[in-house]
Amino acid sequence: MSTKIVRAISVLLLSCLTIAATAVTPKAPEMPARTYILIDYDTGKVLAEKNADELIAPSSLTKMMTSYVMSVEVAKGTISYSDIVTVSENAWAAKFPDSSKMFIEVGEQVTLRKLKQGIIIASGNDACVAVAEHIAGTESGFVELMNYHAQRLGMTSTSFANSHGLSAEGHLTTARDMATLTAALIRDYPDDYETYKEKDFKHAGIPQYNRNSLLWDRSLNVDGVKTGHTDQGGYALVASATKDRMRLISVVMGSKSKNSRKQENKQLLNYGFRFFETIEPIQPGQILHKERIWYGAKPEVSLGLGESALLTIPRGSKKKLKANYEFAKTLEAPISKGTEVGTVYFELDGERIMTLPLVALESVDEGGLWSQFTDYVSRKIDLW
Repeated sequence: MSTKIVRAISVLLLSCLTIAATAVTPKAPEMPARTYILIDYDTGKVLAEKNADELIAPSSLTKMMTSYVMSVEVAKGTISYSDIVTVSENAWAAKFPDSSKMFIEVGEQVTLRKLKQGIIIASGNDACVAVAEHIAGTESGFVELMNYHAQRLGMTSTSFANSHGLSAEGHLTTARDMATLTAALIRDYPDDYETYKEKDFKHAGIPQYNRNSLLWDRSLNVDGVKTGHTDQGGYALVASATKDRMRLISVVMGSKSKNSRKQENKQLLNYGFRFFETIEPIQPGQILHKERIWYGAKPEVSLGLGESALLTIPRGSKKKLKANYEFAKTLEAPISKGTEVGTVYFELDGERIMTLPLVALESVDEGGLWSQFTDYVSRKIDLW
């Protein structure tokens, strides 16, 4: 019969953490925007939300997926940012009156890199169609790629109908899905993500400026992401900012004005940085415990985490963080490095906030015949 072994390692954790004064974490700010969410990029922890799963028109936030698909295809080698794109009549700037555009003309030849800037910085609807046709032949074919990658990334509530975000039937997303897409942009293609913090660029002699006004806000280290607006979806802004070792992503949709979307994102980001922190309580490879291993060439095996463990916790609560580990059975040789032997779980105020595998940090071969015999006798005596 297997016996579950549970041991506390709270004291070890506390020795690795700086003790901070207990602090009160206030409720997240409540804002008039129709839907919003604030998450920690590294852990996915939701710090604030309102109607985060409500369907809403994504407007020009759509262009984040357009640029993501572009990054995917460049990484695959099917296209290159040095490609020369000939602008079709479908992508002609004149086709998009009273909406954002890069001002490209029929027959004009533009590099894909310049079109990427036109999409991200100028929010050009014309540039989106030019890129879509270059990659997939038609915009409708490109939309199929957009929806494929949305599902692959876990954006289960999202459906795209075009490459630019102008209102269309069935063209819908959620704040939560847009946070998922933002995390993918940052994680999967960090070099391409750098474009999102560029404040301006020029095409055809026309200077154009990034509509994300938080890039100019010196009180925050914002490095993206994208604005949007339609009558159907209201004003929207996705922002990402860093402070110390923490990165936050905020999504505000259905806001009432350009200024309100900026202030609501700023309020969310300030709340997250002020009242939460991201910590790594245990380093991968750090020995948490040496456990008895039977029938081995050595009597003990070192155990720890095989992967990084980042936690988002309220500021001032590190001293209350506890961790325990448990085994499902006693350990027997041979055992290979990296073998999962149990579970480590972290608790804060009695709530389990993360569970990770406990693994062997070294390999242990079987012992010799005499060693195995004496271990066999010892175990029999223990059972008696």
